[in-house]
Amino acid sequence: MTRKIRIVVVIGNPGAKSRTKVLAQAIATRLADGLAGHHAIQLQTLEIAQLAPQLLASGWPAELPPEGAAAVHAIETADLVVAATPVHKGSYTGLFKHLFDLVAPEALVGRPVLLAANGGSDRHALVVDHQLRPLFAFFRALTVPSAVYAAESDFEGYTIRSSALQARIDEAVAQAVGLVLRGREEALIEHRQAA
Repeated sequence: MTRKIRIVVVIGNPGAKSRTKVLAQAIATRLADGLAGHHAIQLQTLEIAQLAPQLLASGWPAELPPEGAAAVHAIETADLVVAATPVHKGSYTGLFKHLFDLVAPEALVGRPVLLAANGGSDRHALVVDHQLRPLFAFFRALTVPSAVYAAESDFEGYTIRSSALQARIDEAVAQAVGLVLRGREEALIEHRQAA
């Protein structure tokens, strides 16, 4: 039996109720649907709002409490990471950055990462290319070409109402699924050649 595809969704909002969470959950649902016909899926969600006390306990991975260490390990061993953050003053949140500061520099090399962000208006949309892509370029991760940005106008309360946003989610998810499946096939070929 083949190993499950592990998807880790990181929700960078410091509050429990957020549009970032709604956006991330919509992406995760589409990913699970897109991959379910190909492989078994293991989906894990990491919420900064819940992890904050464990993450702030230390600036060093080796000194983290068990729950914080488990979150970092989940990111480091994921087949696909969904990194979703609200925009605060033109960038991702500090706790979101702190979590990724704890991830080993080599852990995400060549790993697909789907980027998502939401902000008050469209003028924050560049956060994806000017903040998130450089962060994951440091890790040499394989960022999905299409990212997902959502403005407040794309929601009605805490429900996605924009068909354009739904289309952006579908496009990014299709690309992410392709990257994950291609990576899985390449790993299988390498395993067969080594045997």
